[in-house]
Amino acid sequence: MTTTTVLILSGVALAIIAGLAAYAFTLWREVRRRRAFRVEEEQRAHENCLENLELVASALLQEQVDVTEGSWRCKVLLEILDSRLLERDAFRPFGEVHARTRHLHTHDARMALSPKERFKEDRERLAVEDELRGAVLEAARAALEFRRGWPGSLH
Repeated sequence: MTTTTVLILSGVALAIIAGLAAYAFTLWREVRRRRAFRVEEEQRAHENCLENLELVASALLQEQVDVTEGSWRCKVLLEILDSRLLERDAFRPFGEVHARTRHLHTHDARMALSPKERFKEDRERLAVEDELRGAVLEAARAALEFRRGWPGSLH
């Protein structure tokens, strides 16, 4: 091989390497951009959940929402933030109300029930609410404290 051929092939190889390096750098920047977007999106979602948790917990304490509905909503919001939060003693009443009332009909399925069946379900729901009202209200207070301490209160 002549010196000219070697120089030409070396130049082509360097051009290919430079092009691949530029492409790799572009991909790396895109990964960083997407990662930053995902983190920002997650923070925004957490903030929305926390705002909703504060609203629902406050509504529970002011008796603007019934115990069952408020418990269900708080449970879902806490699960979105971190599913392990429901394992905390302070938030267990939300899960307990959910576990004891999840078989009850809602929306259209409730309307399809006979008045006698609806009355039976209402009695069952009210019995659970009466039994766990104090614990749920304490859990609502704990949820407000959790919100005030965010994000340090997460762990």
